[in-house]
Amino acid sequence: MAEPNPGLPTDPSLDAQMDLASASILVVDDHVQNLELLQAYLEDVGCRVRTAGDGVEAMAELELEPPDLLILDVMMPRMSGFQVCRQLKSNPKTRDIPVVMVTALSDVGDVERAVECGADDFLTKPVHKLELVTRAKSLLRYRLLKKQFDALSREPRRPG
Repeated sequence: MAEPNPGLPTDPSLDAQMDLASASILVVDDHVQNLELLQAYLEDVGCRVRTAGDGVEAMAELELEPPDLLILDVMMPRMSGFQVCRQLKSNPKTRDIPVVMVTALSDVGDVERAVECGADDFLTKPVHKLELVTRAKSLLRYRLLKKQFDALSREPRRPG
C-alpha cells in the first residue's frame, strides 16, 4: 500500500476549513448598507472579509494585498465594476482572482458584459445569503487549489 503524500491533505473536510480560514475576500460596493450586509453574510464563510467603497478604492486594495475572491458591485461612481474587472483580469498578477459581479441590473446584456469583462459569476440584488455563501466557498476552494497547484508545479521534481 502506498504511503500518503505528506504534501497532500489527509482529511479533505478539515483541510478545506483550514484553507478557507486563511483566505480573504474583498467586497466592493458604493452603498454602505450593501457592504455591511454582504460582509455579515460572508461571516459564514470563515475567512477574512475586507471592504472598499468604490472601484478606485478596490484597485488600491488589489495592489496592496490581492484577495482570494472579489465580490464586486457593477454600478459605482468613479470606476464601474466592469472597469475594475477588466483591469484585474488583464493584469497577470491578479487575473486568477475569481470575480463575482453583483448588481440590481438583470438584463441579459449586463450578464454578457460581465462575462466579457472576465467575471466568474454573477448575482442579482437582492442577494440571497445562501447563494452568496455557497458560491463564495466554491470559488475560494477553487482559488486555493489553483494556488497549491501552481506552487507544486514550480517546485523542482525529485528523482524517483
